[in-house]
Amino acid sequence: MMTATSKANSSERTTGPLLWRLPSGSLVQGTVADGFEEVAEAFMQGFLDRGEIGASLCIRVDGDVVIDLWGGMADISTGEPWDEDTVSVVFSCTKAAAALCIHWLAARGLLRIDERVSHYWPEFGTGGKRDITVRMLLEHTAGVPVLRQPLKADCLEDTDYMAHKVAEEMPFWQPGTAHGYHAITFGVVLGELVRRITGRSIGQFFDCEIAGPGGIDFWIGLPRLVEPRTATIIPPLASEIPQTPFSLALADKGSIPGLFIYNSGDWARRGMNTRSGREAEIASANGVTNARGLSSLYALLLPGATAEFEPLLRHMREATARRPPLMDRTLLLPTRFDSGFMLRMDNRTSSDDRSSLVYGEQAFGHCGSGGSVGFVDPMARMSFGYTMNRMGGGVLVNDRGQALIDATYQSLSKLRPRR
Repeated sequence: MMTATSKANSSERTTGPLLWRLPSGSLVQGTVADGFEEVAEAFMQGFLDRGEIGASLCIRVDGDVVIDLWGGMADISTGEPWDEDTVSVVFSCTKAAAALCIHWLAARGLLRIDERVSHYWPEFGTGGKRDITVRMLLEHTAGVPVLRQPLKADCLEDTDYMAHKVAEEMPFWQPGTAHGYHAITFGVVLGELVRRITGRSIGQFFDCEIAGPGGIDFWIGLPRLVEPRTATIIPPLASEIPQTPFSLALADKGSIPGLFIYNSGDWARRGMNTRSGREAEIASANGVTNARGLSSLYALLLPGATAEFEPLLRHMREATARRPPLMDRTLLLPTRFDSGFMLRMDNRTSSDDRSSLVYGEQAFGHCGSGGSVGFVDPMARMSFGYTMNRMGGGVLVNDRGQALIDATYQSLSKLRPRR
């Protein structure tokens, strides 16, 4: 057993199976391939120096697992350990799963990305939304990032209710002329598109066509049998939430940021740790998985891995190069989205480096509230997943997740000359 009581010491590095004991008495364990010891150390530092409670990390290169780590506590109130198969809510990482459902349908000719949403869902085409296309939704340019009409407390757990409310909404800007993160409505509309086209809910479709066949532990709508191995989410401390243009805008509850936070029901405060909140199908927010699940999902997007997603890969090669960062009308910082995914967003010149998501120039993925993140880098032939239960502050990735991403690229850069 390798014991860590302060910082992980480079002299204690090993390859293959690893087992560390934290000062709390809980364990961190898993496997590390040669050359990726620096990533394992960064994972340990999350627990020792950055307040990590429970987490998992999985990285694949050319489809092969080079990092598979997990540890800490799944429930701080009981001391229940974070085990190899522990899963947790990953918030907006779910949006990538929802987007892949749309791209799967497009590849099969059941949906056209540049078609109007109202072609598949006529009720959506009212109030100035007739010409909104599926692509606009995937790019967060559709103009319906939030809803003006007051919503009931359990709105996100009522799929039909939310679809009706979104269909009634009017755009906040001329669709396609600006962009702003569609934090909740993204999943509502994509979910309704899947239902209208296939007759199945998005959770059922994702399970039957993508996660299930791939043997991926990832659910939109958690089965009861998986509930016992689900970690308890710990909200961030008020002191960890930085002052940003977004947080300052919350003083106006009628603004787009204000409506996002104050008119989205109470799921983010109550539902994320309840059975009803996890079994609901909230395609923007309540996916449940772990690092293996995220890494496996993105491994489907490695070149040559899955025929249905090859058109998406071809498009993203161009999109990552040509799409500039633009001011986001929801998050109030420069962001880049394409095809339902986040592209590299480097805002580190600002005063708050938690408003960034920095990975390879051709990588694409999605982070979730509090810090979970998954992505694929086709150039590096690498897929990455990180999940945790103690949420951090910031708009995008916090220092725990970014440290893991940085260490991964540092390790890859050292290994490349050997290939």
